[in-house]
Amino acid sequence: MTEKVTVPNLGESITEATIAKWFKAEGDAVSEDEPLCELETDKVAMEVNASKAGVLTKILAAEGAEVAIGDAIAEITVGATPAKEAPAPVAEKAPEPAPAPVVAEEKILSPSAKRLAQEKNIPIDSLSGTGKDGRVTKEDVQSATRAPTPTPSAPRGGEERVKMSRMRKRIGERLKEAQNTAAMLTTFNEVDMTAVMASRSRNKELFEKKHGVRLGFMSFFIKASVHALKEIPSVNAEIDGQDIIYKNHYDMGVAVSTETGLLVPVLRDADQKSFAEIEAGIADFGARARSGDIKLDELQGGTFSLSNGGVFGSLLSTPILNPPQSAILGMHKIEPRPVAKNGEVVIRPMMYLALTYDHRIIDGREAVTFLVRIKELLEAPERLLLDL
Repeated sequence: MTEKVTVPNLGESITEATIAKWFKAEGDAVSEDEPLCELETDKVAMEVNASKAGVLTKILAAEGAEVAIGDAIAEITVGATPAKEAPAPVAEKAPEPAPAPVVAEEKILSPSAKRLAQEKNIPIDSLSGTGKDGRVTKEDVQSATRAPTPTPSAPRGGEERVKMSRMRKRIGERLKEAQNTAAMLTTFNEVDMTAVMASRSRNKELFEKKHGVRLGFMSFFIKASVHALKEIPSVNAEIDGQDIIYKNHYDMGVAVSTETGLLVPVLRDADQKSFAEIEAGIADFGARARSGDIKLDELQGGTFSLSNGGVFGSLLSTPILNPPQSAILGMHKIEPRPVAKNGEVVIRPMMYLALTYDHRIIDGREAVTFLVRIKELLEAPERLLLDL
């Protein structure tokens, strides 16, 4: 019996994908639920598994082919076994060959680990497996410290043409869509981080010991954003045709940079989460975004986003909207600067804040008020605990 392998449902608003990599070749035996290939969508990469055991008898869509939901991409002969090759003739009195050295390909790698190692030019024989029976996992590849082998180039440096990934193309389309559709404007303020840094310094060891997660700055900013969004509801709204939809839930998109592009997983119901739950959620998103394990539904439905360019050293920037959201808060590098306090010039750890917003729905007064509220809450973080 022959069974077709088809492109599964890829999630809301995703109708097509690209065959990024085949893990199996025609004639290979496959087990039930074994990964056959990887699909690249404009949001995440996902594996297609075999629904039945048998032999992969035909590949209908080659690597690089664009496919739609429901398209047949391969055929499996259910229950079959690979054809056995005829044994090679053995010469009489042939000396017994010396044991062949173990080569890199004999290592047990998961398909995703093998693909990642190839992409990063990491020799497979340099990897150590921490999985079951010494299996090399994707995490093992990511933790490898060996530098990629440099590609030989012409004396002037040469050029390399690489096909743009579907995710990168989609990121570009969405950013251009935001520029073409929204009346984007950015307003700035600065916040004295002294109080937040002092609170974090006093409590970080006890916090980590009790909750098992590090106390960072992002939980303070998310808490402050939720308070400010409740007071300025237009910043948490979106435009739908001729209507404005005001959101009474607070789902925070947290921008995470990965090697394949920027992902914005969504922390649901942030207003109902504790500092520890927020920090745990962000840490989990960061790890899974970089390993390619973020789920499609985790990237959808945010009402407001935060982007921290400060982790890369950015002092000031103008973040771009994440449609259909109407605002995004940009955080930046904490920099000691001279400021006037009580008539004296003192050095304080200062951070520039940037709020990019859609001027069609948010007025300048509301944007400035929102940023001032963030500043007030962060400079007196006890207000976050007292809901003031």
